[in-house]
Amino acid sequence: MGQAGLGEWGKNLARNFADLADLTWLCDPANGKHEEFQARYPQARWAKTFHEMLDDSELDAVVIATPVPTHHELAKAALEAGKHVFVEKPPAMTSGEIDELVTLAAGRDLVLMPGHLLLYHPGVQKLKELVDSGALGEVLCVYGNRQNLGRIRPYENALWSLGVHDLSVILFLLDEDPVEATAQGRDFLQPGVEDVVFCFLRFPSGRIAHMHLSWLDPHKMRKMTVVGSEKMAVFDDMELDRKVTVYEKSPWKPVDTYGEWQTRTGDIHIPKIATDEPLKLECREFLHLVSGEGDRRKVAEDGARVVRALDMLTTSLDGG
Repeated sequence: MGQAGLGEWGKNLARNFADLADLTWLCDPANGKHEEFQARYPQARWAKTFHEMLDDSELDAVVIATPVPTHHELAKAALEAGKHVFVEKPPAMTSGEIDELVTLAAGRDLVLMPGHLLLYHPGVQKLKELVDSGALGEVLCVYGNRQNLGRIRPYENALWSLGVHDLSVILFLLDEDPVEATAQGRDFLQPGVEDVVFCFLRFPSGRIAHMHLSWLDPHKMRKMTVVGSEKMAVFDDMELDRKVTVYEKSPWKPVDTYGEWQTRTGDIHIPKIATDEPLKLECREFLHLVSGEGDRRKVAEDGARVVRALDMLTTSLDGG
């Protein structure tokens, strides 16, 4: 394996892939990276350019953890060179770009896996289990809160930096594409880069979803709520021991009250959630796909549906 991009998140990817596979190439143009990472991974060669790494015929797969605007170009070059690709989210910035990558990967039977970390979080997996099993009843709506007084990014707004996380989870839980996507926001700090965004999604089934995304908030929140007709469930990534909580709360219409709606409140259940590192689980899944296990096309298509929804929301945010 080889990796391009050794920034804040790239360091974590390199650590995990070095533990799980043979990390033989590293590449990052930033000053000082060479010495730091050569000492940490002495078995890896240092590529002066991304294409120098791709020229290695023994290289099977590449990890791309570079700035978002470069993802499509680098992923395309790697696929054309016959390499499997793990690319950090989002893998592209338009529907046309992601469709090109998915088609290229499928035509060459290569893995194209976007880095949607939360899909491998044991807490989100439990939420998916609750939805698919019918334990919550009919799912009515889902909403996400991802807020903080956080790092302000100059090249991607709150929708593309924060919203991609919650959007990937919403589409994973509901397993359908939105037919309506609207977004409103404001660029308070940097012209053209919205730091506060509100999103609304409507799906063919009639279910709806909402996202509140902000870098300008006094609370750090990483929460997803699923409202069902029988129960409700909350995934809260800020909690240490209570990642998922299931509430026996729902509306109901008893037969002896002339059809008037009432509310029902029962027990609160906190299922045990595994403490495995989500990033390690994600990296391991990529290696399974490379070795021929799992559905390569599905993981690429699931990533594409996130970019398409982001594209719809961006059009709305821009006034379309």
